Amino acid sequence: MSNTHTKPSHYLITGGTGYIGSHTAAVLLAQQVRVTLLDNLSNSSRTTVDRLQSITGQNLQFIEADLLDTVSIARLFEEHSFDGVIHFAGAKAVAESRTDPIKYYLNNVAATANLCSAMNAAAVKKLIFSSSATVYGSEAPVPYTEQTPRGHTSNPYGTTKAVIEAMLEELCQADSEWSVVNLRYFNPIGAHHSGQIGEAPRGVPNNLMPYLTQVAIGKREELQIYGDDYPTQDGTCQRDYIHVMDLAEGHVAAIKELDKAGTHIFNLGTGTPVSVLELVKRFTHITGVDVPYTITSRRPGDLPAFWADTTKANSELGWSAKRSLDDMIRDSWSWQTQNPDGY
Repeated sequence: MSNTHTKPSHYLITGGTGYIGSHTAAVLLAQQVRVTLLDNLSNSSRTTVDRLQSITGQNLQFIEADLLDTVSIARLFEEHSFDGVIHFAGAKAVAESRTDPIKYYLNNVAATANLCSAMNAAAVKKLIFSSSATVYGSEAPVPYTEQTPRGHTSNPYGTTKAVIEAMLEELCQADSEWSVVNLRYFNPIGAHHSGQIGEAPRGVPNNLMPYLTQVAIGKREELQIYGDDYPTQDGTCQRDYIHVMDLAEGHVAAIKELDKAGTHIFNLGTGTPVSVLELVKRFTHITGVDVPYTITSRRPGDLPAFWADTTKANSELGWSAKRSLDDMIRDSWSWQTQNPDGY
């Protein structure tokens, strides 16, 4: 037997203390992969680092820095040897992006350009990018497939994701040493089964599940459902909800694609649409907690229904979402009840 020990891989995770970044770190750490977390803590907590170390029994390095700080980012790559980068950092509230688009172009597009520039200088040319189903645009037929071209995005958040995807494709065309995986997410919910890490938005939640659980625990009076006159089974919007741990495992499965040059695109979803009302009713059934809600007018830019075709991720990555909607609800509620005020 050979006594050769290969050095464990080392990945930089930007936005590493955020919701999806922290769960991806948990999966990588459980597989003995070295990770360094980078975050500016604008929408997350340093407590996440301690929780991750407790959950996994692994040490990890955390660096507080902003991707807009080019000096700090250049120094980071000079001082560390990374095998690749998993890039989650960015602003992500659709409604806020409409009122403050400049923030989104700075924190998403400019920050990613800074990151890629530092990676280029350090000859670290492997990147997994946290993209979004919003890049398919409002006219795309459902289910969305990776062959569908990027469409007309309906908000600045979605536009910044599409611009970054285009920038990364052009980077790969300009330099054949680059390898990029664009992962287009659908709607992540749920939390780590330990209840120690989960979604902890600052202020009013922008996403349905944390808002719903905050109403259920008594932090908020009622849930607002935006429109019940859509062309869906019960009139409320349908989305493809995916457990955040399945999503995290999708990132780990995508790492092997980084051995191939060029750009690679994968949808990460379940392929099953669930309406807002269905989710609320299922939540009550699973938890036994009634969630008061009112129906209000539609929100601008909301699409009636979209969900993923996951055939490509199933066949090429060997990945599929394994956790059920009931698992997503139980884990979201476990996180909320154990951490009523977040971290």
